[in-house]
Amino acid sequence: MMRKGAQVTLPPGVQLRMSAAARRVSLRVDASLGVVLLVVPKRLSLARAADFAEKNRRWIDRKLAGLSPSVRFADGVEVPLGGISHQVRHRPATRGTVWVEGREIHVAGAAEHLPRRLTDWLKAEAHRQVNALVDRHAEVVGKRPARVTLRDTTTRWGSCTPSGRVAFCWRLVLAPPEVMDYVVAHEMAHLVELNHGPRFWRLVRRLVADTDGPRKWLSDHGIRLHRYG
Repeated sequence: MMRKGAQVTLPPGVQLRMSAAARRVSLRVDASLGVVLLVVPKRLSLARAADFAEKNRRWIDRKLAGLSPSVRFADGVEVPLGGISHQVRHRPATRGTVWVEGREIHVAGAAEHLPRRLTDWLKAEAHRQVNALVDRHAEVVGKRPARVTLRDTTTRWGSCTPSGRVAFCWRLVLAPPEVMDYVVAHEMAHLVELNHGPRFWRLVRRLVADTDGPRKWLSDHGIRLHRYG
């Protein structure tokens, strides 16, 4: 039976749906929400349901890939930055790289270089923000990671190895700040507790005020971050 307050980690783009009528755990695509629903009978262990989703990651990724059309970086497109929609503006006559004014992201240089320049700028911005959060949370957990890297991962927003290396998906820079903060706090807590037990979650809650909101945001909207670029 599911315990009240139980915590599980689901693959990006998977949303939990408890069902009194369901007889077994199952996965189904909800195109209107742009997610895969993990339908779980109320008396089934959430840990078993999460294992089921993990074993079906390839199917999940394949289904999610077909839900949302990609948004290529180009003049005039809308791109989320910090969870807020910004319009990309190409500035061919201006020297420089990339800068933000209000809700516009300006990209200088030739049009053919715009996708790469914007991607590089977003990765650099993600790196700057992630490192600042790592520094802040390291003061609380009393440990620093052996290494911090950013990747373009599709199945994990963050990870921590037993050797203390942490990695994050650079696309978190597109999400609201509290979402990035939660993911960084989650992996920093793993430097102390390499598990998802009660002590781990107590430490995460020392680092961030809210864990449920960011987790729900990633479950509901995270997969859409992979549309861009």
